[in-house]
Amino acid sequence: MKGIVLAGGNGTRLYPITQATSKQLLPVYDKPMVYYPLSVLMLAGITEILLISTPADQPNFRRLLGSGSQWGLELTFATQPQPNGLAEAFVIGRDFVGDDRVALVLGDNIFYGPGFSVTLRRAMAQLDGCVLFGYAVKNPEHYGVGEFDAAGRLVSLMEKPVKPRSDKAITGLYLYGNDVLDIAAELTPSVRGELEITDVNREYLRQGRAQVIDLGRGFAWLDTGTHDSLLEASQFVRVLENRTGVRIACLEEIALRMGFISAGECHALGEKLAKSAYGDYVREVAVAAGGAA
Repeated sequence: MKGIVLAGGNGTRLYPITQATSKQLLPVYDKPMVYYPLSVLMLAGITEILLISTPADQPNFRRLLGSGSQWGLELTFATQPQPNGLAEAFVIGRDFVGDDRVALVLGDNIFYGPGFSVTLRRAMAQLDGCVLFGYAVKNPEHYGVGEFDAAGRLVSLMEKPVKPRSDKAITGLYLYGNDVLDIAAELTPSVRGELEITDVNREYLRQGRAQVIDLGRGFAWLDTGTHDSLLEASQFVRVLENRTGVRIACLEEIALRMGFISAGECHALGEKLAKSAYGDYVREVAVAAGGAA
Protein backbone atom coordinates (compact mmCIF):
# COMPACT_ATOMS: atom_id res chain seq x y z
CA MET A 1 0.00 0.00 0.00
CA LYS A 2 1.15 3.54 -0.82
CA GLY A 3 0.60 6.51 1.47
CA ILE A 4 -0.27 10.15 0.78
CA VAL A 5 0.08 13.03 3.24
CA LEU A 6 -1.96 16.02 2.09
CA ALA A 7 -0.22 19.11 3.48
CA GLY A 8 -1.55 21.75 1.12
CA GLY A 9 -3.91 24.65 1.70
CA ASN A 10 -3.22 28.16 2.92
CA GLY A 11 -3.97 27.68 6.62
CA THR A 12 -6.12 30.80 6.64
CA ARG A 13 -7.72 29.94 9.99
CA LEU A 14 -4.27 30.25 11.54
CA TYR A 15 -3.39 33.65 10.07
CA PRO A 16 -1.11 35.53 10.65
CA ILE A 17 1.25 32.70 11.73
CA THR A 18 0.74 30.78 8.47
CA GLN A 19 1.29 33.74 6.14
CA ALA A 20 4.98 32.88 5.89
CA THR A 21 5.02 29.11 6.47
CA SER A 22 2.92 26.00 5.99
CA LYS A 23 0.57 25.04 8.80
CA GLN A 24 2.00 21.52 8.70
CA LEU A 25 5.49 22.87 9.46
CA LEU A 26 4.36 24.55 12.67
CA PRO A 27 5.44 22.89 15.93
CA VAL A 28 3.08 20.70 17.92
CA TYR A 29 5.04 20.79 21.17
CA ASP A 30 8.40 19.20 20.33
CA LYS A 31 8.18 18.29 16.66
CA PRO A 32 6.79 19.60 13.36
CA MET A 33 3.10 18.94 12.78
CA VAL A 34 3.83 16.83 9.68
CA TYR A 35 5.62 14.24 11.83
CA TYR A 36 2.28 13.14 13.29
CA PRO A 37 0.56 12.07 10.03
CA LEU A 38 3.81 10.55 8.79
CA SER A 39 3.93 8.46 11.96
CA VAL A 40 0.44 7.10 11.22
CA LEU A 41 1.52 5.78 7.83
CA MET A 42 4.70 4.32 9.30
CA LEU A 43 2.71 2.53 12.00
CA ALA A 44 0.65 0.98 9.21
CA GLY A 45 3.87 -0.39 7.71
CA ILE A 46 3.79 2.00 4.74
CA THR A 47 7.19 3.18 3.51
CA GLU A 48 6.40 4.68 0.08
CA ILE A 49 4.83 8.05 0.78
CA LEU A 50 3.84 11.04 -1.35
CA LEU A 51 3.72 14.43 0.37
CA ILE A 52 1.54 17.01 -1.37
CA SER A 53 2.07 20.65 -0.46
CA THR A 54 1.80 24.09 -2.01
CA PRO A 55 4.54 25.04 -4.51
CA ALA A 56 5.84 27.73 -2.13
CA ASP A 57 6.13 25.31 0.80
CA GLN A 58 7.62 22.30 -0.97
CA PRO A 59 11.28 23.42 -0.59
CA ASN A 60 10.83 23.65 3.19
CA PHE A 61 9.30 20.17 3.37
CA ARG A 62 12.19 18.81 1.32
CA ARG A 63 14.66 20.54 3.64
CA LEU A 64 12.99 19.08 6.72
CA LEU A 65 12.30 15.54 5.52
CA GLY A 66 14.85 14.89 2.79
CA SER A 67 14.40 11.65 0.89
CA GLY A 68 13.02 9.90 3.98
CA SER A 69 15.76 7.27 3.71
CA GLN A 70 17.04 8.16 7.19
CA TRP A 71 13.81 6.58 8.51
CA GLY A 72 13.71 3.77 5.95
CA LEU A 73 11.14 5.64 3.86
CA GLU A 74 10.92 6.58 0.20
CA LEU A 75 9.43 10.07 0.07
CA THR A 76 8.10 11.67 -3.11
CA PHE A 77 6.91 15.27 -3.35
CA ALA A 78 4.16 16.89 -5.42
CA THR A 79 2.31 20.20 -5.36
CA GLN A 80 -1.30 21.31 -5.15
CA PRO A 81 -1.26 24.89 -6.48
CA GLN A 82 -4.76 25.67 -5.21
CA PRO A 83 -6.79 24.07 -2.39
CA ASN A 84 -9.17 22.24 -4.74
CA GLY A 85 -10.42 19.65 -2.28
CA LEU A 86 -9.04 16.61 -0.49
CA ALA A 87 -9.98 14.19 -3.28
CA GLU A 88 -7.66 16.04 -5.66
CA ALA A 89 -4.86 14.19 -3.87
CA PHE A 90 -5.78 11.11 -5.93
CA VAL A 91 -5.68 13.08 -9.18
CA ILE A 92 -2.28 14.55 -8.31
CA GLY A 93 -1.00 11.23 -6.96
CA ARG A 94 -2.35 8.91 -9.66
CA ASP A 95 1.03 8.01 -11.16
CA PHE A 96 2.55 7.63 -7.69
CA VAL A 97 -0.15 5.19 -6.55
CA GLY A 98 -0.01 3.20 -9.79
CA ASP A 99 -1.73 -0.17 -9.37
CA ASP A 100 -1.50 -0.17 -5.58
CA ARG A 101 -3.96 0.57 -2.81
CA VAL A 102 -3.59 3.86 -0.97
CA ALA A 103 -3.92 5.47 2.45
CA LEU A 104 -4.59 9.20 2.68
CA VAL A 105 -3.92 11.14 5.87
CA LEU A 106 -4.40 14.87 6.36
CA GLY A 107 -1.32 16.78 7.39
CA ASP A 108 -2.96 18.52 10.35
CA ASN A 109 -4.44 15.45 12.06
CA ILE A 110 -3.02 13.76 15.16
CA PHE A 111 -3.99 10.22 16.17
CA TYR A 112 -2.99 8.58 19.42
CA GLY A 113 -4.23 5.43 21.10
CA PRO A 114 -3.31 1.91 22.23
CA GLY A 115 -3.01 -0.75 19.55
CA PHE A 116 -3.35 1.74 16.70
CA SER A 117 -0.70 0.01 14.58
CA VAL A 118 -2.52 -3.32 14.90
CA THR A 119 -5.84 -1.68 14.05
CA LEU A 120 -4.39 -0.11 10.92
CA ARG A 121 -2.72 -3.26 9.65
CA ARG A 122 -5.84 -5.34 10.29
CA ALA A 123 -7.95 -2.80 8.36
CA MET A 124 -5.48 -2.89 5.48
CA ALA A 125 -5.55 -6.69 5.35
CA GLN A 126 -9.36 -6.72 5.16
CA LEU A 127 -9.72 -3.73 2.84
CA ASP A 128 -12.40 -4.06 0.16
CA GLY A 129 -13.48 -0.63 -0.99
CA CYS A 130 -12.79 2.01 1.63
CA VAL A 131 -12.19 2.09 5.37
CA LEU A 132 -12.95 5.27 7.29
CA PHE A 133 -12.28 6.04 10.94
CA GLY A 134 -14.99 7.53 13.14
CA TYR A 135 -14.58 9.50 16.34
CA ALA A 136 -17.24 10.88 18.68
CA VAL A 137 -17.10 14.68 19.00
CA LYS A 138 -19.23 17.25 20.79
CA ASN A 139 -19.52 19.50 17.70
CA PRO A 140 -20.14 17.15 14.76
CA GLU A 141 -21.62 19.97 12.66
CA HIS A 142 -18.03 21.09 12.00
CA TYR A 143 -17.04 17.80 10.36
CA GLY A 144 -18.06 15.14 7.90
CA VAL A 145 -20.43 12.87 9.85
CA GLY A 146 -21.48 9.25 9.50
CA GLU A 147 -25.00 8.00 10.25
CA PHE A 148 -25.44 4.39 11.37
CA ASP A 149 -28.34 1.95 11.65
CA ALA A 150 -29.24 -0.09 14.73
CA ALA A 151 -26.70 -2.75 13.76
CA GLY A 152 -23.92 -0.18 13.53
CA ARG A 153 -23.74 -0.19 9.73
CA LEU A 154 -22.96 3.04 7.89
CA VAL A 155 -26.07 4.31 6.08
CA SER A 156 -25.22 7.90 5.13
CA LEU A 157 -22.45 10.49 5.06
CA MET A 158 -23.04 14.21 5.56
CA GLU A 159 -20.59 17.07 5.17
CA LYS A 160 -20.84 19.62 8.01
CA PRO A 161 -24.58 19.05 8.53
CA VAL A 162 -26.68 21.71 10.27
CA LYS A 163 -28.50 18.93 12.12
CA PRO A 164 -26.09 15.98 12.50
CA ARG A 165 -27.70 12.53 12.76
CA SER A 166 -24.88 11.24 14.95
CA ASP A 167 -21.86 12.50 16.86
CA LYS A 168 -19.41 10.40 14.81
CA ALA A 169 -17.03 12.60 12.86
CA ILE A 170 -15.13 11.05 9.97
CA THR A 171 -11.47 11.68 10.72
CA GLY A 172 -8.74 12.67 8.29
CA LEU A 173 -7.48 9.13 7.68
CA TYR A 174 -8.80 7.06 4.78
CA LEU A 175 -7.89 3.67 3.28
CA TYR A 176 -8.89 2.90 -0.32
CA GLY A 177 -8.65 0.28 -3.01
CA ASN A 178 -7.02 1.26 -6.29
CA ASP A 179 -10.37 2.17 -7.85
CA VAL A 180 -10.36 5.40 -5.82
CA LEU A 181 -8.20 6.84 -8.60
CA ASP A 182 -10.99 6.44 -11.16
CA ILE A 183 -13.69 7.55 -8.72
CA ALA A 184 -11.79 10.76 -7.93
CA ALA A 185 -11.07 11.41 -11.61
CA GLU A 186 -14.80 11.24 -12.43
CA LEU A 187 -16.00 13.52 -9.62
CA THR A 188 -17.95 16.67 -10.37
CA PRO A 189 -16.55 19.64 -8.44
CA SER A 190 -18.73 21.02 -5.66
CA VAL A 191 -20.26 24.52 -5.71
CA ARG A 192 -16.96 25.66 -4.16
CA GLY A 193 -15.10 24.17 -7.11
CA GLU A 194 -13.55 21.42 -4.98
CA LEU A 195 -13.28 17.65 -5.34
CA GLU A 196 -14.87 16.54 -2.08
CA ILE A 197 -13.64 13.49 -0.20
CA THR A 198 -17.18 12.94 1.11
CA ASP A 199 -18.35 12.41 -2.49
CA VAL A 200 -15.68 9.72 -2.91
CA ASN A 201 -16.83 8.02 0.27
CA ARG A 202 -20.50 8.25 -0.76
CA GLU A 203 -19.69 6.38 -3.97
CA TYR A 204 -18.17 3.54 -1.96
CA LEU A 205 -21.21 3.63 0.32
CA ARG A 206 -23.51 3.42 -2.72
CA GLN A 207 -21.60 0.31 -3.79
CA GLY A 208 -21.92 -1.18 -0.30
CA ARG A 209 -18.14 -1.10 0.13
CA ALA A 210 -17.64 1.56 2.83
CA GLN A 211 -16.73 0.63 6.39
CA VAL A 212 -16.23 2.85 9.42
CA ILE A 213 -13.99 1.78 12.30
CA ASP A 214 -14.96 3.50 15.54
CA LEU A 215 -11.79 4.65 17.29
CA GLY A 216 -13.72 4.61 20.57
CA ARG A 217 -13.03 5.80 24.08
CA GLY A 218 -9.43 5.94 25.23
CA PHE A 219 -8.33 7.15 21.81
CA ALA A 220 -7.41 10.72 20.89
CA TRP A 221 -7.98 12.40 17.53
CA LEU A 222 -6.94 16.03 17.26
CA ASP A 223 -7.48 18.45 14.37
CA THR A 224 -5.00 21.33 14.62
CA GLY A 225 -6.66 23.80 12.25
CA THR A 226 -7.30 26.69 14.67
CA HIS A 227 -5.21 28.63 17.18
CA ASP A 228 -7.01 27.00 20.12
CA SER A 229 -6.83 23.47 18.74
CA LEU A 230 -3.14 23.91 17.88
CA LEU A 231 -2.40 24.98 21.45
CA GLU A 232 -4.55 22.18 22.87
CA ALA A 233 -2.70 19.62 20.75
CA SER A 234 0.65 20.87 22.01
CA GLN A 235 -0.55 20.73 25.60
CA PHE A 236 -1.90 17.20 25.08
CA VAL A 237 1.41 15.98 23.66
CA ARG A 238 3.42 17.76 26.36
CA VAL A 239 1.41 16.30 29.24
CA LEU A 240 1.39 12.78 27.81
CA GLU A 241 5.10 12.76 27.03
CA ASN A 242 6.12 14.22 30.38
CA ARG A 243 3.93 11.80 32.33
CA THR A 244 4.87 8.65 30.42
CA GLY A 245 8.41 9.41 29.28
CA VAL A 246 7.45 8.23 25.78
CA ARG A 247 7.47 10.60 22.81
CA ILE A 248 4.47 10.58 20.47
CA ALA A 249 5.21 10.43 16.72
CA CYS A 250 8.97 10.08 17.16
CA LEU A 251 9.78 8.97 13.62
CA GLU A 252 13.18 7.58 14.57
CA GLU A 253 11.71 5.35 17.27
CA ILE A 254 8.85 4.17 15.05
CA ALA A 255 11.29 3.39 12.23
CA LEU A 256 13.34 1.34 14.68
CA ARG A 257 10.34 -0.52 16.15
CA MET A 258 8.95 -1.26 12.68
CA GLY A 259 12.31 -2.62 11.50
CA PHE A 260 12.87 0.11 8.90
CA ILE A 261 16.25 1.06 10.43
CA SER A 262 18.76 -0.54 12.81
CA ALA A 263 19.54 0.50 16.37
CA GLY A 264 22.88 1.86 15.17
CA GLU A 265 21.21 3.96 12.51
CA CYS A 266 18.73 5.22 15.07
CA HIS A 267 21.56 6.21 17.41
CA ALA A 268 23.29 8.11 14.60
CA LEU A 269 20.08 10.08 13.97
CA GLY A 270 19.94 10.94 17.65
CA GLU A 271 23.54 12.16 17.53
CA LYS A 272 22.60 14.66 14.83
CA LEU A 273 19.99 16.10 17.22
CA ALA A 274 22.27 15.83 20.25
CA LYS A 275 21.68 19.29 21.69
CA SER A 276 17.93 18.77 22.07
CA ALA A 277 15.87 16.71 24.50
CA TYR A 278 14.34 15.03 21.45
CA GLY A 279 17.80 13.92 20.31
CA ASP A 280 18.60 12.63 23.79
CA TYR A 281 15.43 10.53 23.70
CA VAL A 282 16.28 9.06 20.29
CA ARG A 283 19.73 8.03 21.54
CA GLU A 284 18.25 6.46 24.67
CA VAL A 285 15.81 4.45 22.58
CA ALA A 286 18.62 3.29 20.34
CA VAL A 287 20.86 2.28 23.25
CA ALA A 288 18.00 0.32 24.84
CA ALA A 289 17.63 -1.54 21.54
CA GLY A 290 21.32 -2.40 21.36
CA GLY A 291 22.67 0.65 19.54
CA ALA A 292 25.89 2.43 20.37
CA ALA A 293 26.23 3.62 23.97
